[in-house]
Amino acid sequence: MQWIKKGLIFCPDGKSSWNQRGYAHVVCADTSYADKIRLYYSARDEKGRCQASFIDLDPNNLSNILYLHPEPILDLGVPGTFDDCGIMPTWFMQHGEEKWLYYIGWTVRNTIPYHNALGLASSTDGVHFTKKFTGPIISTTATEPYFNGSACFLFDDGKYKAWYLNCTHWLEDQGLMEPCYHIKYAESTNGVSWERKGQVAIDYRDEVEGGISRPSVLIENGIYKMWFSARAVTDYRTNRDRSYRIYYAESKDGIHWTRFDEQVGIDVSENPSDWDHTMIEYPLVIDHKGKKIMFYNGNHFGQTGVGYAEME
Repeated sequence: MQWIKKGLIFCPDGKSSWNQRGYAHVVCADTSYADKIRLYYSARDEKGRCQASFIDLDPNNLSNILYLHPEPILDLGVPGTFDDCGIMPTWFMQHGEEKWLYYIGWTVRNTIPYHNALGLASSTDGVHFTKKFTGPIISTTATEPYFNGSACFLFDDGKYKAWYLNCTHWLEDQGLMEPCYHIKYAESTNGVSWERKGQVAIDYRDEVEGGISRPSVLIENGIYKMWFSARAVTDYRTNRDRSYRIYYAESKDGIHWTRFDEQVGIDVSENPSDWDHTMIEYPLVIDHKGKKIMFYNGNHFGQTGVGYAEME
């Protein structure tokens, strides 16, 4: 497998208060339209809070932005709720007549920097979204006491399946509390209430790896194929050699996975001035016009925007 980078697509200009700090990270796509691909993303406002919006891309030239939505599509939660400090889209799903947008809700904490949980919003036009619930659909439990984050949701074999980030612990690194997380698997009959048995899908490769995030799964010829990103446990924010890279795994049942990291076929740029020189992360892989397309983020966790690559 080899990916050909096609370049940067979009980064907010920072002219609005809700996207003042840039970022266009953890994108998800509505591919149901004939004349566009709608790409949902999150920017960060003047207070560093994630805000969700979208762009429409030309399906015949994904570098061409047809429409840039000028405002957030969801309001932050009321004080005290799981999404009162940020909203970050993580997966789009067509659900009958409704368009479902699974998203990450952010709150801030005292002993640690933040807490995440997963929420659900819906829309009929893909523009105006309403939260299904005030609270999260995937959050802490007695056996998963930390946070849950970026996830992939598919309907397959008569059930909903989810691969989701699950935090296992926090540790201190250079005076900052850092989270460690891997990918777990869950099932549901309705896409809302999830049966979670603690099944780990992608675990830490070794004692160096400490953050596995943003699974993106395709099912082809009975094989589950996952792209995801991973980083070192510490010193990953500024150390290029320990920062995020994109990896690949396969499974026959969606539960038990084998990693083929060396086959992923994409890496950081060698040019120090490029938008994806220090890290690449948060992949979204879709089938488009007979080819595989990977949308992904680059430096500083997506602050430099979103770009894409095409499988050779």
